[in-house]
Amino acid sequence: MSTPVVLVAGLHAQARTPAVEALLAGHPGAVAIHHDLRSVTRGRVERVVRDAVQVLDLTEVRLAHGCVTCTVREDLLPELLRRAATAPLLVVELWDSVEPRSVAEAIDCAEAHDALRLTAVLTALDAAHMPIDITRGDRLAETGQMAAGGDERHLAEVLARQIEYATGLVLHGGDEEDADLARAVLGHLAPVTPVFGVDTLPEVTGAALCTGTLAERVDPATAQLPCDTQTDEVTTVVWHRLRPLHPARLFEAVDELATVSVRSRGRFWLATRHECMLAWDAVAGIVSVEDAGPWLAALPEAAWDMVSPARRMAAALDWDEITGDRVQHLVFTGPDLDRERIHALLDSCLLTPEEAVAGHTAWAGYDDPFAHILDLKEIA
Repeated sequence: MSTPVVLVAGLHAQARTPAVEALLAGHPGAVAIHHDLRSVTRGRVERVVRDAVQVLDLTEVRLAHGCVTCTVREDLLPELLRRAATAPLLVVELWDSVEPRSVAEAIDCAEAHDALRLTAVLTALDAAHMPIDITRGDRLAETGQMAAGGDERHLAEVLARQIEYATGLVLHGGDEEDADLARAVLGHLAPVTPVFGVDTLPEVTGAALCTGTLAERVDPATAQLPCDTQTDEVTTVVWHRLRPLHPARLFEAVDELATVSVRSRGRFWLATRHECMLAWDAVAGIVSVEDAGPWLAALPEAAWDMVSPARRMAAALDWDEITGDRVQHLVFTGPDLDRERIHALLDSCLLTPEEAVAGHTAWAGYDDPFAHILDLKEIA
């Protein structure tokens, strides 16, 4: 029988460590594995293996090909397989800035299917720090939490991905007021994900998770985006339209759209890229725009059976007889957002009714300031 594996991610070691200790204490014989990357820029990675009582093994891992992510995954999987026969539960404590998706997908592989089953992905959060950290534009190099030399990621973007991918969120630290604010923020960022305390952790020895399903929860085409919501502390604004966006007008509005909220994401349709779904991802003022593949309406019907049921369902929910699943669906979250201002700004970026009736052949001739970003990423 396969051994259950739970991932515990999180930028906040002061919350992550108590969560791991609670899992070990609650499952006698359980083993935790952690790769310490604090000296990674000097070429050193330490693997720490422990149970509820003591450190069982401390080993320096040699970096392979200068790729920390690959090295951790290549070292982690053999160690999990080696420990699976004797441990009732394996806990993988990820380094501060390691995003859980790549590790989850590495574990959910054919090589390990018979011996391991991924049962939970938990992100541990310090209740006092999370609402602040999600607004911070610092790079990981500035906070000493990078996962490799040259790691250019920002703290807030990593934290957002750790929150949104998890199957459960664990709050620790802070006072009651901190916990209330943290729960309010999480209720907007990940509204369908349960929130636990260290003393009320979920069951983690059950059935295996499907990492394909986990990916669909966050991938732009199928993401479970938050609804339009207002609480005392936080606002989420949803903007949903069927007309395409003018690339030049949207480009001029990017800076304001990036800073008007703490977190924004979704899918959108540029007039100059009629066939392509584009993904919008912004946190703490840092914006990413990427090609997320073709709209379903751009594919021949014979190809529809090749996409997932979740993809077809998402397209069906947005389907229009004229535009198909082409849609503007962006979600903005932050304190006291001005819904009318956000809607007005985005509406001003849409094609006018006169431009819209000209059709996509005419739209293709518009100046597209996004081309140097999107085309460069395609070449890379």
